[in-house]
Amino acid sequence: MTENFPTFESPSAYPDWADFGLTDDVRPALLQARARSEPAALVILIAADGGSPRPAGTQMLITQDRLCGFLSGGCVEADVAAHGRAALIDGHPRRLVYGEGSPWPDIRLLCGARIELLVEPLAADDHAAATWLALFERRRPAIWQTDGHQRQCKEGQFTGLYPSISTSWSPFSVSLSSPPQKRMIVVGGDPTALAITRLAIDLGYQTHLVRPRGPVTPPSNLAVNYWRSEAPDAFAEIGLDPWTFVAVATHDTELDEDALTAALASPAPYVGVLGARRRLPERLERLKRRGVSAEHLRRLRGPIGLDLGGKSPFEIAVGVMAEATALVNDAAISKRAST
Repeated sequence: MTENFPTFESPSAYPDWADFGLTDDVRPALLQARARSEPAALVILIAADGGSPRPAGTQMLITQDRLCGFLSGGCVEADVAAHGRAALIDGHPRRLVYGEGSPWPDIRLLCGARIELLVEPLAADDHAAATWLALFERRRPAIWQTDGHQRQCKEGQFTGLYPSISTSWSPFSVSLSSPPQKRMIVVGGDPTALAITRLAIDLGYQTHLVRPRGPVTPPSNLAVNYWRSEAPDAFAEIGLDPWTFVAVATHDTELDEDALTAALASPAPYVGVLGARRRLPERLERLKRRGVSAEHLRRLRGPIGLDLGGKSPFEIAVGVMAEATALVNDAAISKRAST
């Protein structure tokens, strides 16, 4: 599933609203550019010091009339876009510095940070970019290696959930590790399941909705991959990998536990189920009788999501996606004690 990225009225324009920054993964935008046989400039934040709002490894993509991603929260994007378009014209990479030591002291980073960027023009038929996108579509981790002039891309071996970067300064080279796109599989069809699905889409997850024996048509207002088969069958077709999150919310004990039995035995790093905390011991015992190992049972997040105190569908969904986000960012979290 691809997204439509905002366009400008003219190649030199900069949008009034920074909705291009709502998408963090630039690879879908690069897919669209290659489909149009358009060159693009890939910008990588290669160093960040002093409280930058964006970490090293963050990316932005620039074409003649499109932007995707953001690097600083709005301080430098317009200038970076101009440099990116200049790189598309002359074919030369750039290394840009903003903050301390910058040749553009009038462009201030209000956070007080210093950031350094690599702007790398990519021809429409660039081989490394083609490999990067092929790995993206196959859901394989990728390592992008470049000195700005020459680049290569190969499959990586890591299972991390967030991009990572290493930079050598003499000689200059960058190695960017990119995991596959995060994926969320929601099992269920009630308002809470739909709210989780909507937030997952908004957060950039490749999102699937599984409703066994559900309606023939998917929800009309959700751009989601829809499955009517039993959850274990749907999981087998989708494929549960180390970058897939599973949220089970059917309110049907048998359907829930069919899904959990399959998901807990998979490499999926996040498996959660909606339900009352007081009923969790009974559920765990039933799953144990189904043959789910104690090790796999310890992975179950139940009740699903952070306890934010809310009970409405979207309040629960916010807790689910907050818990998933904390896992992606390896953040320490704690559930509120049950009252």
